[in-house]
Amino acid sequence: MSLYLETDAGIFAVQSKKPNRLFRMEKKNHEIEWAKVVSKMFMLVAWLIVGIIILSGLLLNYPYALLTVDKVELAPEQSEAQAAQPQKIETDYFSADFGVSKLGNSMYEESVKYGFALVSETYKYIGPENGDPKMVYTGNNLACKNCHLNSGTKKHSAPYIGVTTRYPNYRGRENKIGSIEERVNGCMERSMNGKKLPTDSKEMRAIVSYMTWLGRNVPSGEKFDGVGFTKVNLPDRAVDLAHGAQVYTEKCVSCHGAEGAGLKNGNGLGYTYPPLWGKDTYNHGAGMNRVITAAQFIKGNMPFGATSENPMLTDEEAYDVAGYIDSKDRPIKSNTDTDYPDLKRKPVSTPYGPWDDEFSAEQHKFGPFKPIMEHYQNQYGIKKTK
Repeated sequence: MSLYLETDAGIFAVQSKKPNRLFRMEKKNHEIEWAKVVSKMFMLVAWLIVGIIILSGLLLNYPYALLTVDKVELAPEQSEAQAAQPQKIETDYFSADFGVSKLGNSMYEESVKYGFALVSETYKYIGPENGDPKMVYTGNNLACKNCHLNSGTKKHSAPYIGVTTRYPNYRGRENKIGSIEERVNGCMERSMNGKKLPTDSKEMRAIVSYMTWLGRNVPSGEKFDGVGFTKVNLPDRAVDLAHGAQVYTEKCVSCHGAEGAGLKNGNGLGYTYPPLWGKDTYNHGAGMNRVITAAQFIKGNMPFGATSENPMLTDEEAYDVAGYIDSKDRPIKSNTDTDYPDLKRKPVSTPYGPWDDEFSAEQHKFGPFKPIMEHYQNQYGIKKTK
């Protein structure tokens, strides 16, 4: 190993007699330092193990206290987080302005206005007394608004608002996917006791235009409160016709008359209050001739002034008076034996056969309906509500 010595005379190389001594000393010092580091690491690991053992003992001895503390501290934060989440606010589609008088004169707006007129005064345009034999499509002098109250804008009276967004739709009566035009014609043949409107006719286009316009703010397929009819809790018994007659006398006679003939308009066309039985009303194939459907409509809408939020009849009163009304004579629709090709889809309160069960015609008409519902639930896994 060579060393260098600097003097006034210059720099001279000096040869070391022990060339490896310094190298061995440096190596030894490094080994000592590494040993210290390793020792400290072992100590740290040991303390961590001891800490884990102590913490485990605490958890085993005091689990409930620790969990309780966590709950107390976290509950307010969780509540605040839940409160901070945006809540869906249901839109009230029934509060829109449905006045057609404000519409303009475009082809579409004129069609909407004609649709409103057809729904409101059906008898005037396509009824049996409209004056033009070629335009007679209904067999009675009812108006669509007699069931679809306020011209299809009242909650829980089978409103038109949003109805076109739900079609095409499956219909059990035909056992197929049907169009809105087919649904309208279902009413024409049953509730109106008439015949089908041509699907491409001015009248059909107008009715569908009006329905579409009413639901102009409703997203496609959206479900919202107010569609259909009001729910009724069915009694565990058959209809009490005597009680139904009593309810009718007390609550219905003043508008619909003792004989159910209704009250004609002043001009002799149509009705201020529609007939509920007899020759000029819905036929036996109509949905309103099913006790459950009629009871639901009555509960949310009758007597005049009742609403689904503020009904005027109890469930049992609605049930019995519906049975009383549907016990009366009315027009008979032909070919109802072909309704519901899949008989398992037939509503339990359909008063005409055939049925896919052993219950009597009397029970299908007047109940009790719950045993029939239970049969279809147990036999086929089908949950029926009407």
